[in-house]
Amino acid sequence: MAVSIDKAEDVWTILHDRSEVRNAVDTEHAKALTDAFLDFEQSSAKAAVFWGKGGNFCSGWDLKLAATLSDPEAREAYFRTRDFPIGAAPSSLGPMGPSRLELSKPVIGAIEGAAVAGGMELALWCDIRVMAETAFMGVYCRRWGITLMDGGTVRLPRLVGQGKALEIALTGRKVEADECYQIGLAEKVVPHGEARIAAEAMANEIARFPQAAVRADRRSIIETRGLPVRDALKVEWNNGLEAIRREGTAGAGRFRDGAGRGGDFSNI
Repeated sequence: MAVSIDKAEDVWTILHDRSEVRNAVDTEHAKALTDAFLDFEQSSAKAAVFWGKGGNFCSGWDLKLAATLSDPEAREAYFRTRDFPIGAAPSSLGPMGPSRLELSKPVIGAIEGAAVAGGMELALWCDIRVMAETAFMGVYCRRWGITLMDGGTVRLPRLVGQGKALEIALTGRKVEADECYQIGLAEKVVPHGEARIAAEAMANEIARFPQAAVRADRRSIIETRGLPVRDALKVEWNNGLEAIRREGTAGAGRFRDGAGRGGDFSNI
């Protein structure tokens, strides 16, 4: 199967394996990736890693699929099924699959090789990106008249600022791992071949902590972007209060009774 899941108790790794096309995404695999992440969301796993097999994260939307949409009727039928519904109904699949999902648990992108065009958009959808030193991003679809439609124009400026986002998007240039780290497109750079190992280690570290607090802080960071400070503080308070009630006072009791003393957090 081109999409599979390695399931550990706390961390699931979602694997995409279409290495013959550098893990480009077509209709079938967009749905398979989405289903895999929905399965993760509904599971007891605490964090996920997203990894592309064969040396590349993802080369974007499958242009062979795109080429079949030259017929206006076929093109409109394809995009009509991916349009946003009216009101608060769940979003349909994006061309790249899970790019419209709003999960409650963290996803870490483990990036080797190319994460370009729609593949860059999937990387930006992840909460955290771990890149191999030889990996790279870029809006390579600029060369073919394909726009960013899976969150790239939304998430890129939120990470790097409007000017840098415009420069990267409009030039379509290669953005190597070191620069990605410097400008905020990656949170960690590791040696070639070690992105998955490092991402899974990070996911397991996150999974060790009390999860109500982890998810509350994650939710507050995401939900408060762009809000006025007072409104953002209200969101943070409400998210945090629920977690404190569920876990915080019990955790304080463990500290009172000796856990974590001397900087030893091996058994929390």
